Amino acid sequence: MDLQTVRKTAREKLGGVCRVCPVCDGVICAGEVPGMGGVGTGTAFRNNIQALAGFKLNLRTVHHVSQPKLACTILGIKLSAPVIGAAIGGIALNLNAAMNEREYTGAIVSGCSRAGIIGMTGDGPKPEFFAAGLEAVRAGGGQGIPVIKPRETGLIVEMANQAAAAGAPAFGIDIDAAALMNMTNAGQPVGPKTPADLEYIKKHTRIPFIVKGIMTVDEAEACCTAGADAIVVSNHGGRALDHTPGTAEVLPYIAEAVGERLTVLADGGVRSGADVLKMLALGARAVLVGRPFALGAIGAGDQGVTLIANKLIAELQAAMILTGTADINTVSEETIW
Repeated sequence: MDLQTVRKTAREKLGGVCRVCPVCDGVICAGEVPGMGGVGTGTAFRNNIQALAGFKLNLRTVHHVSQPKLACTILGIKLSAPVIGAAIGGIALNLNAAMNEREYTGAIVSGCSRAGIIGMTGDGPKPEFFAAGLEAVRAGGGQGIPVIKPRETGLIVEMANQAAAAGAPAFGIDIDAAALMNMTNAGQPVGPKTPADLEYIKKHTRIPFIVKGIMTVDEAEACCTAGADAIVVSNHGGRALDHTPGTAEVLPYIAEAVGERLTVLADGGVRSGADVLKMLALGARAVLVGRPFALGAIGAGDQGVTLIANKLIAELQAAMILTGTADINTVSEETIW
């Protein structure tokens, strides 16, 4: 199996919902939601790509670094590299039914685990979406992190405790899905959460709590105050609110403000190991990857996910050598030019 074959198969199965472009930059698919595009004009999706591209890496080769350390521990989870498979729910709704929910979540959890990293599972308007994720977590021996939509607070607690019972090492809420009409239309209302709501969730759950969808310093501070264990700097892949900045633009400010008090993760436009290194230099502890893993899963199941993960990890290792970065846990901001 090779990347070209995986991409070709994914393109055929997606039937035009995603063109599997040579460069996944959100241009052609702008406004295609459902689908893989960014909401509205697609500007938020493109801003993610452009923000990362705007940061450049310092090439350094006069040093001793030839075997950099990639392994890390995030929220008590040991990873071979600081890469996490992002949660994508509703494959049948968004991606031409290229796979069913159980097949997709199983491929993400298993494929990431085989590469020594961890995948997240999603939630959606049908109960079987979240249930499929829990099933994948159980089958994978706890190697998965369920992410819950910003539902009624008591229900989030109930679902988080189901995740813990399934063996999940952590859970999250993607608070940036607060205005998803497909959830409300299906009788599964979602909405914003107050700091008090977040504090309640933390106090009534027993595994690490991740808040995904933080794009401002004040909301990062609110998550700290509420006791969240981690945040994900994310604009929902450009699929929630049009015209937001790219995540790499806001990440340094958020990491500087709260990075010593909770774990800062980030996503948005990561397509290579060099992109992963940039995000780490900007303040993230680990990086979530969505669309590339989705294409891997659709193109070749768990083997496709592992292929994409190993590609990113190999690129990250090369980028570390070529920037003189010895340890992924101590990436310097001087890595950025």
